Amino acid sequence: MGDDRADTLLRWDGRALRQAPADAPAGALLVADSWLVDSGYERAAAAHWARFGGSCLQCGVQRGELAAFQAAARGALPLEGRWFPRVELTAEGLALRVRRAPPPQREVRVLVGARGDPRRCPHRKGPDLELLAGLRAQARAAGADELLLRDDAGALREGALSSLLWWEGEVLCTTPDEHVLPGVTRALLLQIARDDGVEVRRRAPQAAELAGTETWLTSALHGIRVVSAWRSPRMEAGAGTRAPAWREQLDRRD
Repeated sequence: MGDDRADTLLRWDGRALRQAPADAPAGALLVADSWLVDSGYERAAAAHWARFGGSCLQCGVQRGELAAFQAAARGALPLEGRWFPRVELTAEGLALRVRRAPPPQREVRVLVGARGDPRRCPHRKGPDLELLAGLRAQARAAGADELLLRDDAGALREGALSSLLWWEGEVLCTTPDEHVLPGVTRALLLQIARDDGVEVRRRAPQAAELAGTETWLTSALHGIRVVSAWRSPRMEAGAGTRAPAWREQLDRRD
């Protein structure tokens, strides 16, 4: 059976969520956040709301307004099925998009982008989403699933819509915090590493340094995806031997 709330936009009018017309203009995103909902279970929803709320407060939204919107949004989510809702702040105000989640992916093919990070707001999810979706579309046209962003010197930062982690021996590595989105799934994995006594290292590698290493792209939708192929530059991908056990731990985290 379908759900009549699938793929709909609900705008907040200050008291309740109202369904917007199908042809309603989207509006430029000031802030956005998404998380996975599976049969009523919301993975790391509190962390996603905290990230969204913090950015909204910076944009002038009042705490009381955020709290009322959050309560309404939580009540509007379906209790059955797999969903990937998105909360938004635009010039028109707060809104909730109720979207079906696509099937989970376990592997990802990557393309390394041009030098120079094109984002305007790398620390805030929302303003650059249209740009980043376009870059990912370019990667798909070239036979990849995701594009990796680089700095002016060619060092990797993160995926267009994902965080970058990899393994160097027994050390879990990721790129420095100052130029990446504060990814919720990335933060959960780094916390698991700390809890388990796994050393964490932050550095900005050139793509060639990851040849043959177990490399992950992480996101709220897919969790951990193992890089299974490097489309450009062409190089060997490492086996995802650690990923299954870490996925199990990630799925136990709230």
